[in-house]
Amino acid sequence: MLKVANIFSNDMVLQRDKNIAVWGLGNNGATVVVTLNGKTAYAKVKDGKWKAVLPPMPAGGEYEMTVTDGVTEKKFCRVMIGEVWLCGGQSNMELEIHTSKNGEEVLKNLTPDCNVRFYYTQKKGYMDEMFYEDENNTAWAQASPENSRAWSAVGFYFARKLAKDLGVTVGLIGCNWGGTSASAWVDRKTLENDAEIKSYIDEYDEKIKGKDFNEQLAEYREYEKYNDEWYNKSLEVYKEDPKASWDKVCEICGENKWPGPMCAVNPYRPAGLYETMLMRVCPYTLKGFLYYQGESDDHKPDSYYKLFTSLIRLWREKWGDDELPFIMVQLPMFKYAKDPDYKHWCKIRDAQMRAFRTVKNTGIAVISDCGELDNIHPTDKEPVGERLCLQAEKLFYGMDVKAFGPLYRSHVYKDGGIEISFDHAENGFVVKGEAQGFELAGDDGEFFEAKPEIRDGRIFVKSDKVSEPVYVRYNWFNYCDVTLFNETGIPLAPFNTMPNRT
Repeated sequence: MLKVANIFSNDMVLQRDKNIAVWGLGNNGATVVVTLNGKTAYAKVKDGKWKAVLPPMPAGGEYEMTVTDGVTEKKFCRVMIGEVWLCGGQSNMELEIHTSKNGEEVLKNLTPDCNVRFYYTQKKGYMDEMFYEDENNTAWAQASPENSRAWSAVGFYFARKLAKDLGVTVGLIGCNWGGTSASAWVDRKTLENDAEIKSYIDEYDEKIKGKDFNEQLAEYREYEKYNDEWYNKSLEVYKEDPKASWDKVCEICGENKWPGPMCAVNPYRPAGLYETMLMRVCPYTLKGFLYYQGESDDHKPDSYYKLFTSLIRLWREKWGDDELPFIMVQLPMFKYAKDPDYKHWCKIRDAQMRAFRTVKNTGIAVISDCGELDNIHPTDKEPVGERLCLQAEKLFYGMDVKAFGPLYRSHVYKDGGIEISFDHAENGFVVKGEAQGFELAGDDGEFFEAKPEIRDGRIFVKSDKVSEPVYVRYNWFNYCDVTLFNETGIPLAPFNTMPNRT
């Protein structure tokens, strides 16, 4: 019995200039031989598993890869060697091309010539009797109007630009699920062993306490039935009134119980998708990770830095490379129109920027201007993907591109106010509308609006209500207008000089 991991298929993209891992299952003692582009690797099957490592190769293709144990031979056709990135996160990474802004128009003209290929990791919340059978149906795909509809829009726009600029094929591995906390994408040990993030696993254990697996499964199946009925009712409501409020929908359809009872089969449980999705594609050789997530951890913003950096460390550990590039998307502006500004997304953004500044080989795409009031899923994903690409080109491909908007560097106290200096503002600022969003606070930590004065690459801020300013912050809101940019069109990133970021 020779089995090659499902992520290896026709049309796959393998990472150039790095050792290429190929793995699967087999009969103990058998020798597996992998051949690609004139190179051969060998592996012995132990405990039913094998892993072969091909030597680094330059970009090229199309090639044929063969895998044999002397009894069975498997062939994979149209294989390209290029750049491979994994697209992780939740719904804004998951958002599909066909539902994105101008997506249908993009799809209409899409051909394999764009040099982007995609593998969508099977979305299964737990390993039931159909898990492996369904996984057998996953495969890499080349770009086309039909094949690409469900591809990550953010990932596609990233890869389309990168493929064009590098002149190589770019492969994307979609590994994301809407509505998920970062806690779903790490293992249980990571959560258990850190007091700051242990609450994720403690709360889960409390919810399943005293319930065996069958009880949990029955409870979840009951929820799924209810949720399917609720969803169908809601479609009818929206059909009659496309602008119906959420409250009206719930009044007509009943309580919305998403995401259902937390249990061993709920995909939103801690450490769940780490096992059923991420580890199913690990250790496929990558250039790096793209990550857009944080929305579903806004209820625990103060511990997000620890959770997020733990995720980065774990993913790199599992791929066997402590320096594997990791590029994050900083959350855009967002709040529901009817809600007050809870200022918890500010803390998530701050944790993301802090991770960029403190964790080696990370990049950050600042997209505060890409948010939409009352829409947690902004549809214009092209600038998001292209800013991710600029980060990759600047930081990990050594290209001379301008990849950053202004970033806070330092400040000095003068003339009863604060003068702020920035990186990536040497050519000054571009103001769209009226410069705003700055606040000052004294020792008491109470912030008041401050008027900005742009002085070339610096900004001086002052407030009549703060006679002795100590702290300054910018766009410390869940949602607000974004008016300051540099010549790249990338906005000034939010910041806060106050310790603990309250």
